Amino acid sequence: MKRFSLLIIFAATLSASCNKYLDTPTPKTEVGDEKVFADDKTATSAVTGIYISMNSLNYLWANVMMNFLAGIHADDVYYASNFEDYDVFKQTRLLPNSTYVERFWNAVYSYVYSANACIEGLTASTKLTPALKDQLLGESYFMRAYFYFYLVNMYGDVPLVLTTDYRISEKLPREKTEKVYDQVVADLQAAKRLLGDNYPNGNRVRPNKTAASALLARVYLYRHEWALAETESNAVIGNGNYELLKDLNAVFLANSREAIFQLQSVNVGGGRNTWEAQVAIPANATSGPLFRLDTLNLIRKFEAGDARLAKWTGNRTLATGATYFWPAKYKVRNATPVQEHTMVMRVAEQYLIRAEARIRQNKLDDGRKDLDAVRERANLQKLNTALTQPQLILAVEHERKFELFAEWGHRWFDLKRTQRATDVLGPIKGANWQPTDTLYPIPAYAISTNINLTQNEGYKK
Repeated sequence: MKRFSLLIIFAATLSASCNKYLDTPTPKTEVGDEKVFADDKTATSAVTGIYISMNSLNYLWANVMMNFLAGIHADDVYYASNFEDYDVFKQTRLLPNSTYVERFWNAVYSYVYSANACIEGLTASTKLTPALKDQLLGESYFMRAYFYFYLVNMYGDVPLVLTTDYRISEKLPREKTEKVYDQVVADLQAAKRLLGDNYPNGNRVRPNKTAASALLARVYLYRHEWALAETESNAVIGNGNYELLKDLNAVFLANSREAIFQLQSVNVGGGRNTWEAQVAIPANATSGPLFRLDTLNLIRKFEAGDARLAKWTGNRTLATGATYFWPAKYKVRNATPVQEHTMVMRVAEQYLIRAEARIRQNKLDDGRKDLDAVRERANLQKLNTALTQPQLILAVEHERKFELFAEWGHRWFDLKRTQRATDVLGPIKGANWQPTDTLYPIPAYAISTNINLTQNEGYKK
């Protein structure tokens, strides 16, 4: 990507509704890069413009697509009708030129570019209020880490772009996943040093120090660094500003005490709340849902009495006699004032991270208690105290499936990172499945424009 003015990039997504999010004025497109970070308000606009661009429109990577298409790739979501762009995920027929393979790559790398531009501009600036500069830098490091976490889990080894200089970035080869994770950890540790405990403007729609700990806990879990994962999840769970809410209907509300980081709704014309609710909830009293929960592999496998089935799914029987279920974690299509924000990270995941980290360290009783906290919230019985470590590991997988369904690709990533994807998804996907389907192909156009890029195993160049 060539170096465009930051303000031109962000101004396209800013509107009156966005200003409510920012509490800062819309930047002027004619101001050059060198002036963006000379003023507290425009510097804030540059950083918060990243969040706005992530959630400003429907069917973006950071809302509907990562939640639902990744679910289609796994075993918890499917689409109502035949649509080739989605069917390739369901049937694991992805190709290097598949529409959303390219769109995901483009979207996340554009966010990386924006984060890099903010890091460069903020670091060079000598005119910002020091405390604000630290906060904005911390947010930028956090977001870059967040984007790279998803890039390595979607595509595996990826170019590690840490500059806005396209002369460098356009020639970068793929970097080993572990080196990308090293950078993710370094960015999150920097974010923890720079960020405070509070949220700007009191809304949980920008990352703080706790968000950095929460993402570190996840990264350490994925890297099998169990003790570090436990330490970071401890920091989140022990923070009195957060709790595992007993009321399942309150979890996904804007600024709920279970929320660690959310994306605030923008473009809220007509009282629109989240894009997820707009897409998942049927549009009228007789229509069926577009994105549906897999009846065989998810709905029928809920334990008897699991309150999440009743509270977090909706269902409707159509005139044909068929009953379909949809994700109902978000319940509000339209309401003013806005009641729900898109959930990015929440406390329940931290309990599940700590549970697994403890069990992997053979702290079976402590790990089981964390699982029981999530289960009891769902009105389920505590686990048997005689369960062995392998049985408890499978109990973690089970609990994550029913707690985190249709959220940010957790199910797909969990099966991949535990090397259970072929065992679980192979029989469901059928003859098209191969173990290399745990990664997306590198987009064909990216390879055609960078001679140093190679294709993932299992896909033709």
